[in-house]
Amino acid sequence: MNCLIIKDKRKFCGNYTWFTRVFLFFMLHTIIFDEHNKPDEQEKQQLVDFLHDQLEQYGDPKQQIRRAIDYALREFDSYGGFVMILKQEQKTRAAVVINRTGMDGYIPENILVYIAVDRNSRGEGLGRELMTQAIAHATGDIALHVEANNPAKILYEKLGFTNPYLEMRLKK
Repeated sequence: MNCLIIKDKRKFCGNYTWFTRVFLFFMLHTIIFDEHNKPDEQEKQQLVDFLHDQLEQYGDPKQQIRRAIDYALREFDSYGGFVMILKQEQKTRAAVVINRTGMDGYIPENILVYIAVDRNSRGEGLGRELMTQAIAHATGDIALHVEANNPAKILYEKLGFTNPYLEMRLKK
């Protein structure tokens, strides 16, 4: 029989998959960084490393991730935004970077630049929880870019994101 021993030495035996997920889910806490509440340099580097590692083939070089975070924190002249992190026992489980566009009215006021869930925690509802909190925290509409083959596209559609336009780019 499988048993789970919780920190306070209580023992739960049997099928604990559901119990474990619920228990760990409630141990999460949310941290929001913005221009008024900035991470220290170590926290910022840990965030860059987390996003770079967890985004895998959907990610960008670290300096681009860092620039999006600095934009959100208004480390240079920008419209700002925020970074939201879900932590569990001091370990980052999920993170999102949302930048304000300064274009309210004719394009969405925010763009979701990066979102990642720890690969060992995927499928536990952390992406949905983080997105739900980020949507509630953002002022105005939110745009995001997602590759057609990215499994996260299903979550975005369930949360109400639509694809009314085809994006086209000219690279110079």
